[in-house]
Amino acid sequence: MKKGWAMLISLVILFSACGTKDVEKKTQSSETKPMQETVLYFVRHGKTMFNTTGQVQGWSDTPLTEEGVQGAKELAVGLKQTPFSLAYSSDLGRAIATANYILAEGDRKGLSVETLSGLREWNYGGYEGRDNAEMWTPIFEKNGLRFDEEWTQYGELTRKLSDEEIADEIAANDKTKTAENYAEIVERSKTAMDQILEEASNKGGGNILIVAHGSEIPTILEILVPGGYQGEEIKNCSVTKVKVAGDSFTIEKIGDLSYLEKGKAER
Repeated sequence: MKKGWAMLISLVILFSACGTKDVEKKTQSSETKPMQETVLYFVRHGKTMFNTTGQVQGWSDTPLTEEGVQGAKELAVGLKQTPFSLAYSSDLGRAIATANYILAEGDRKGLSVETLSGLREWNYGGYEGRDNAEMWTPIFEKNGLRFDEEWTQYGELTRKLSDEEIADEIAANDKTKTAENYAEIVERSKTAMDQILEEASNKGGGNILIVAHGSEIPTILEILVPGGYQGEEIKNCSVTKVKVAGDSFTIEKIGDLSYLEKGKAER
């Protein structure tokens, strides 16, 4: 009888030990699961009607032109080998359309675009839809420069003024007093980026697609990497990449057109 009890106790201990090892294995496996590197792919939308006609376009929204659709499709081909774990866009139509073209290429496994109002272009208030010269000429002239349709001296303007100074000057000049100042732009942009970064972390990292706008992307770069943006041109359908490591951010590319060029060659 004593032998039988001893054998039973041994078996219980053996199975308990095995169960404990299994739990330990599972716990260890879940704890050591590596997180993917997180890279933010900021894309400026395709060319629109107002981009072509020289009219101010912030929160006002015009559709992609034929050239803009072609550019978005070519960019999509150039990015088709790049897997995305999440995709975001401004809630303006030109950005949504561009994002959808990108996700239509490659194996996206049902990935859809989440729209965020915080990723919108700057709001130019009473200047929306007006001729570019009406908004920009006073700012250029105040700084001893000349505005033209080719934006010849825009680089010089951005060397003299920060984005904050430009946005605040536009807001001050707007007679309707409905244009955003820089603090307002930063506040809603930061809210959008906080959400994106939190959701990216919960997803385990990976490449994150963010389709936005020509003035909004530099604003976000300034939030993430103060002083990292130095007035580089961000053309339609260009890609700006930022690597995320914990709470630190590294700008890898600004206004990169190589994905667009690759797509043109492959289409």
